[in-house]
Amino acid sequence: MKVSARADYALRAAAELARSDAPRTTGEISASQGIPRKFLEGILTELRDDGLVVGQRGIGGGYRLARPAVDITLADVVRAVDGPLIFVRGERPSDLEYGGAASELLTVWVAVRASVRNVLEKVTVAQLASGELPGEIRALVDDQAAWEDAHINPSDR
Repeated sequence: MKVSARADYALRAAAELARSDAPRTTGEISASQGIPRKFLEGILTELRDDGLVVGQRGIGGGYRLARPAVDITLADVVRAVDGPLIFVRGERPSDLEYGGAASELLTVWVAVRASVRNVLEKVTVAQLASGELPGEIRALVDDQAAWEDAHINPSDR
C-alpha cells in the first residue's frame, strides 16, 4: 500500500491546525511542515470542500478545523483528499470479482481495507497532534518487525 503525498501532507496540515487556537495561514503551515505552499493550497481547498476546515479572509485570517479535532479521524482526512482508503487497480475491492485459484483474493483485499480502516478510523486528529495515540495503535508498532520492510531479493522481482 502506498500513502500519497496528498494524504501525508493533509494529515500534517490537519495536525498543525489542531494544535492552534487561532487560524493558521498557508504560509505558516507550509513553513512548519515543509509542505510546498501551492500544493498545500489545493489540499486545504479539498479539506474545505469536504467540510473539515474553514477559511477566514482578512487580517487574522487563515484556516482552522471546522469541528473539534477529537471529532475528525485520520480516515476522514485521507478520504477527503484521496477518496476511498483502498483501491485495487483503481477500483473498490467490493466491485471486484475473481475466479479459480484467485477466488479468495477478494477476501484478502477486503481484509486489507478493514485493517487500514481499523487504524485510521481509531486515531483522531487531536490524538495525532497531541502525540497521545491509542494504546492499541502503539501496540501495533511494539514489534520490531513492524518497522522493517520484508526483504525482497532483487532476483525474485
